[in-house]
Amino acid sequence: MLIKKLKTFAILTVAATFSLPMMGQDLLARQAPIDRKMKAVDSMALHRLIQAESYDSPAADLYNDWNNRYAHQASVLPDTFRIDLRGFHMPTTSRVLTSNFGARWGRQHKGLDIKVYIGDTIRAAFSGKVRIVRYEGKGYGKYVVIRHYNGLETIYGHMSKQLVTEDQEVRAGDPIGLGGNTGRSTGSHLHFETRLCGIALNPALMFDFKNQDVVNDYYVFRKSTYNRESAEATRLRGVGGVAVNGDLDIPMARQTYASASTSTQSARTKSTNFKTHSTRFHKVSKGETLSSIAKKRGMTVSAICKLNHIKASTKIRPGQILRYN
Repeated sequence: MLIKKLKTFAILTVAATFSLPMMGQDLLARQAPIDRKMKAVDSMALHRLIQAESYDSPAADLYNDWNNRYAHQASVLPDTFRIDLRGFHMPTTSRVLTSNFGARWGRQHKGLDIKVYIGDTIRAAFSGKVRIVRYEGKGYGKYVVIRHYNGLETIYGHMSKQLVTEDQEVRAGDPIGLGGNTGRSTGSHLHFETRLCGIALNPALMFDFKNQDVVNDYYVFRKSTYNRESAEATRLRGVGGVAVNGDLDIPMARQTYASASTSTQSARTKSTNFKTHSTRFHKVSKGETLSSIAKKRGMTVSAICKLNHIKASTKIRPGQILRYN
């Protein structure tokens, strides 16, 4: 009888030992959906908080604060920074550049000048928040500064009218002003700057006004290579000419001169006539080949290859810029 009781006790003890972990597992299983729901709620709340902070002060991780006073608000410039150019809108439909970024008249020109007429619509290049709407008689004239979510700040100068207010949120392509000739200006145009942490970057590194497009989906700023890249961008997309085999061509063109003597000129004096062959740029799209581009642009493959110093077998990639006449 005693042995039978001992066996029963042993069986009950073993059953209890196994049942406790199973009960714990059941409890955990019931708790898991609740935990997932709480995590989802926490994630949504965090996302909304981050989004709200981003709207209040775009690119807050790059800039020390938000103010409506200083156009060139400097902060620590990172050694490397990737700028997202997707979702862009060209500030103007004009394809005519009148002045490059860089040295000009003994001083640094911090942006690009684009030919516009008084009253032409000027638009936000990217989505963001308007930081400054002011007038500067000896400089920008009527100008607007926008801080964008991709880290850039853009400046639009010499406008005849501003259409936005400070602290206003704007989307890429929204009208922000009208073309003009205010401030230190000798003719109607848009002065366009792109700045990172208060430092002016060459807009030609990112924007191709002649083709009304951005150069690529992203621009990676690197302190170590910026100056060289800026010079190359001006060579390719600026007012200045295109260097071919070390020679500099005249603005956007390859000029050929034909001299002809006249009866009223001395042997040393010649009249100069010239023809201009425009050099344009094509941004490669997905699926395009050298053959399809040549057909589209009315050129031969060999002519495009010669102009771009590549071979017919060269693989081209989306976003690549090719010259054509």
